[in-house]
Amino acid sequence: MSDLTARVEAALEQIRPYLQADGGNVSLVEITDDKIVKLELHGACKSCSMSMMTMKAGIEESIKRVAPEINGVEAINLAIV
Repeated sequence: MSDLTARVEAALEQIRPYLQADGGNVSLVEITDDKIVKLELHGACKSCSMSMMTMKAGIEESIKRVAPEINGVEAINLAIV
C-alpha cells in the first residue's frame, strides 16, 4: 500500500463512524494517476439526498486535509436524486 493510499484510508476511517451512524459506509476503489480518489458509497449513502454534500463537505475535506495533493473525490455509484 502506498503512502498516499494509506493516508486516504486513514481519512476514511476518521469519517466512517459518522456514515455508519446513518446506515451508510464508504470504500476506496482507486486513486487515479491524476490524483482523483474514486469511492464507492454503501447502504444509505448511495441514495441519500445529502450524499453530494457529504462527499464535498465531509469526505473530500477529510481526505484533502491529510493528502493535499488529491485533486478531487468522486463516488462511482452516487445516485442523483
